[in-house]
Amino acid sequence: MPEYLAFFHQHPLLFAALAAVLALLLANEIHGALNAGTRVSTLDAVRLINDRNALILDVRPPAEFKKGHLLGALNMPLARLADHAGELGKDRQRPVLVYCGLGSAAAEAAKKLRALGFAEVYPLRGGINNWLASNLPVTAK
Repeated sequence: MPEYLAFFHQHPLLFAALAAVLALLLANEIHGALNAGTRVSTLDAVRLINDRNALILDVRPPAEFKKGHLLGALNMPLARLADHAGELGKDRQRPVLVYCGLGSAAAEAAKKLRALGFAEVYPLRGGINNWLASNLPVTAK
């Protein structure tokens, strides 16, 4: 234990940087929970798709969408979302699964969709990168 205290006293900037990073991570999680609502895991996303026929919305740029996306996903980049929300259908009670590359743009999209009247909007935690890390299928068609 004395070695840890000596290390701490010799490297205060290192520990200050660690504290700052931890604070930013915590603030990001709190911000996401307050603004995006419930982020779903890949397992919950599969359940939404299979059991509740969720609409799948990819908010990444078209070039990334073409490289690979969830089967049945619609591509609507975040910048176009408000202008083209009518293309998502009239059933505003149908669950919507939103994803992006890492999850941050999906959270913003979820907030916009809720403001447009969609009742159940769920951003995918970790985005398509988490989906791929879970060895779940994507398509490029």
